[in-house]
Amino acid sequence: MPLKLSLKPGETFVVNGAVVRNGDRRGVLLLENQARVLREKDILRPNEATTPVRRVYFAIMQMYLLGEIDGSAYTQAAEAIATLLSTVAHEDERAGILEISADVAAADLYRALSRCRKIMTAETAGRS
Repeated sequence: MPLKLSLKPGETFVVNGAVVRNGDRRGVLLLENQARVLREKDILRPNEATTPVRRVYFAIMQMYLLGEIDGSAYTQAAEAIATLLSTVAHEDERAGILEISADVAAADLYRALSRCRKIMTAETAGRS
């Protein structure tokens, strides 16, 4: 089943590490096989990785975009997850972080990113 991306004019996305920008009109892109895709709204820049959960997200995002599931990228993600775990006191929050860790260990990086986004949204809502 293909992945269908509906793109806004000028929207940027990444496919297997290549940065692609849509033209000046709405567009639809169908990806017929497996690919590592992130939309512009889901891309975190290095200077935006300012909290423990954002550092976890950034490390996992790097793994995902580069297609690396081990080595230094994995080490960086594991260290960021350990740091995040040390900052959390509530058991339900710890359980969510452990799920992210399990996703990373299983190389299910897109799911790990999705779980991180939920925590980042809650973190942002808590500050408001």
